[in-house]
Amino acid sequence: MRKAALRKVAVCGAGVMGAQIAAHCVNAGIPVVLFDLPAKEGDKYGVVNKAINQLRKLNPAPLGTPDLADFITAANYEDDLALLAECDLVIEAIAERLDWKRDLYHRLAPALRPDAYIASNTSGLSITSLSEALPETLRHRFCGVHFFNPPRYMALVELIPTAETDPAMLDALEAFLVSQLGKGVVRAKDTPNFIGNRIGVFGILSVFAQAEKFGLPYDLVDELTGTRLGRAKSGTFRTADVVGLDTLAHVIATMRDQLPDDPFKAHFGTPPVLAALIEQGALGQKSGAGFYRKDGKSILRLDPQQKEYVATGAHIDEPVAAMLAERDPGKKLAALHDSDHPQAQFLWSVLRDSFHYSAVHLAEIADTAAQVDLAMKWGFGHAQGPFELWQAAGWQQVAEWIMDDIKSGKALSDAPLPEWATQGPVWDAQAVHTSEGSWNPKQRQFEGRNTLPVYERQIDAPRLVGEGSTQSPRIVYEDEGVRCWTLQAPHPDDVLIVSFKTKMHTLSPEVVRGLVKAVELAESSYKALVIGQHGEPFSAGADLKALMPVFQEKGPQGVAPIEREMQDMVMRLRYAQVPVVAGLAGMALGGGCELSLHCAARVAHFETYIGLVEVGIGLVPGAGGLTWCARRAAELQAMSAPEAPLLGFLKDFVMAVATAKVSRSALDARKIGYLLPSDPIVMNRHEVLYVATRLARMLADSNWRPPFPRRFPIAGRDGIATLKAQLVNMKIGGYISEHDFLVASHVANAICGGDVDSGSLVDEAWMLRQERDAFLALLAQPKTQERITGMLKTGKPVRN
Repeated sequence: MRKAALRKVAVCGAGVMGAQIAAHCVNAGIPVVLFDLPAKEGDKYGVVNKAINQLRKLNPAPLGTPDLADFITAANYEDDLALLAECDLVIEAIAERLDWKRDLYHRLAPALRPDAYIASNTSGLSITSLSEALPETLRHRFCGVHFFNPPRYMALVELIPTAETDPAMLDALEAFLVSQLGKGVVRAKDTPNFIGNRIGVFGILSVFAQAEKFGLPYDLVDELTGTRLGRAKSGTFRTADVVGLDTLAHVIATMRDQLPDDPFKAHFGTPPVLAALIEQGALGQKSGAGFYRKDGKSILRLDPQQKEYVATGAHIDEPVAAMLAERDPGKKLAALHDSDHPQAQFLWSVLRDSFHYSAVHLAEIADTAAQVDLAMKWGFGHAQGPFELWQAAGWQQVAEWIMDDIKSGKALSDAPLPEWATQGPVWDAQAVHTSEGSWNPKQRQFEGRNTLPVYERQIDAPRLVGEGSTQSPRIVYEDEGVRCWTLQAPHPDDVLIVSFKTKMHTLSPEVVRGLVKAVELAESSYKALVIGQHGEPFSAGADLKALMPVFQEKGPQGVAPIEREMQDMVMRLRYAQVPVVAGLAGMALGGGCELSLHCAARVAHFETYIGLVEVGIGLVPGAGGLTWCARRAAELQAMSAPEAPLLGFLKDFVMAVATAKVSRSALDARKIGYLLPSDPIVMNRHEVLYVATRLARMLADSNWRPPFPRRFPIAGRDGIATLKAQLVNMKIGGYISEHDFLVASHVANAICGGDVDSGSLVDEAWMLRQERDAFLALLAQPKTQERITGMLKTGKPVRN
């Protein structure tokens, strides 16, 4: 079966999921045809056009930049089926009605290309039943491809074959989803609700049942089942509101109707409180009310006894908070299990139910335990999947606790743990995940992960507890601030990689010196240097905690050498004798943005949020950021319109810096100018180092040389005057405070090059001096000090 690439996609169904799947495809640069029924009145494309326009407005944004909506073509089933002939992949994403989906397949089949793939985004209907609506000649090219909502941000996609699905198609589709769309793919068996919703929705039903049993209010339950438990911040009931209570009820109904023999079936009924809310039209966030309701600036929670919304405010009791703060999983679960506190007993019961249900159904829904754990991590935001947590806490001990609860009637079902969980290789190893792979109960062996070539690109993908690392990096140099290392074959071992060891990968003085050391090592023994981290973020900027003690002891002048050292470091990156490439993912803020700007190139994950944010703490970018903006504006003027005013090329940078703008995606960062058009953007975060090391080597092999130091024109005093006039208007209009005005004025002065004639030619040393002077002058301001102190205490900007 051919398929070198999937170059164009059709999505059938312009509802929430269909439209957002289309949006994420265009995020990846893949053109999409979005189909729906013709409108009954007016414009026949009205249904689809409305959905496309809505994509521009939604928050969180499904599109990397709003203009990407222009690359979605509106189509309807009456007039445009011929467009399917251009599409390599057709994704059906209409309502969860088996009869409607089958009718659509009858309509689509004659228009499909002979080699096109067709897939359903159903969240739980039988893929085999759906395939029966297709001609036999098409069934080998059909499967389920279940995206989780919202498709841009949720990593999980479940890939569900039928017995007839061509294995080569599955491999090609998995590679496409992983690399081109940046997803985490789990292959599921064709059972109701597949893996993620099967385990996840049972977990929600368990929370309903245990919250009622222990008499806990919804806001307290969400605190208990949120980040402190290693799950999504929104907990359980807030998550249900976001997903939509009608959607949740539909998935529950699928379990109730299609799993009559499930030993936990007694708990598959729609909880009465959920049914009552749906009947009232309270469907969660989309309707304005569900388990929670916003009242002005306040968030109220439902009291099911009073049947009205009341103030939130429940809190985790201190003894239970201490248990949740325990880092050792074994000690944490033991404390929860042994405690008589109702909050602790609630948590143990919820975890036990998850372990119990996952073990009983593993062989039915998945090939290996890894697929269950990855589905819960990628689809429900759990830090660890159920088997992973069970293993980390001690397999045999936790299994004995579960069996005791089953015998005593505390568990939700009397179904015994399967034999594989209580004896044999898993029991002996006390693990379902080992260096050999994850447990496959049908094959009764540990089985490795999928070995498709696309996974060779994932250099730093996290592993499950017990799996071990797939990479064995060779450490070249290590100190307090950085680690320098290289990859091993088949990856380039002649490219040095430097990673930061600080929390949030901040730029401490040790990291700054370590980066200079890394450049020296690369110049002496390697072809190139990559700056890349293990995990996110790339860098949250300067280490303020390290800066403040020096300031408090010696004042601004004591900070001056540290500031100068930062500037020298970014210049060392810019003029290194080997190409330096920054591998960006997550946040690249402040100094993290500045050092990346001065590299020879950048490789950015799509979800990279880049910005010069120093004005938020009352400072200006002081590590070459304003210098880079000024020089880049001069370059753009020279390339495109030498006679045009320089300020026209500078103003967007000024606005971005003055408002501490952070890009909403890597594409947005390219629009701002923090990424160049030549900087690659990758969709899978774990491919950043793969692409960055190869780009660095390619630059070296093409005889890359650092740029010549050149003088460049600046906007000077005329530019400063124009910018300050705009700032005065903003201050008079009440948009900025007096201190905001002072900070922005320093930005204007430094980025325009100071009190010199417009068009004056200066070098980088001149511009860096303007930055230093502005940075140190603002650091001496009491209101700037208030902002820094507030940020260190609360993590949030202080307005003054």
